Amino acid sequence: MRTITILLFSIISLTVNAQRMETINETVANLFIATDKRDWVKVEAIFAEIVELDYSSMTGNPAIILTPKQITDSWKTILPGFTQTHHQIGNFITTIEKTKAEVFCYGTAMHYLADSAGNVWTVIGTYNFELQKTDEMWKISKMKFNFKFQDGNVDLPKKAIENLKN
Repeated sequence: MRTITILLFSIISLTVNAQRMETINETVANLFIATDKRDWVKVEAIFAEIVELDYSSMTGNPAIILTPKQITDSWKTILPGFTQTHHQIGNFITTIEKTKAEVFCYGTAMHYLADSAGNVWTVIGTYNFELQKTDEMWKISKMKFNFKFQDGNVDLPKKAIENLKN
């Protein structure tokens, strides 16, 4: 009887942990889906009140602490200038410790804008996320992009920014 109880407890524990991982990974996926849809309200809701945002491997600028609104305000200066963006993530490795989770995943971001020099700018890398559980919801408190390479028309970001200024 004791062995059956331990086995049932283990199965329940594994099931609960798998459900928590699925919820956490879905939170990360929803960040990119909402970004591609330009659903800035949803993007802001996915982030914690304060977020460490780190694109230093790509930009050379140090990590910065921002509010969700500051993040979306920044993203609004470039992303809507593209006709379309498509973020694809996968190969999740997720660890959970009480109310903190860490997620590693691969990421590909494609940015489309019609241009004679090439229509697509693609950025490839990985991400490290930290999430905190607050009020039964997981919120992203840290987002670090680990740049690997880019391909295509690397001048498209400048053109997207110009599109928004005009």
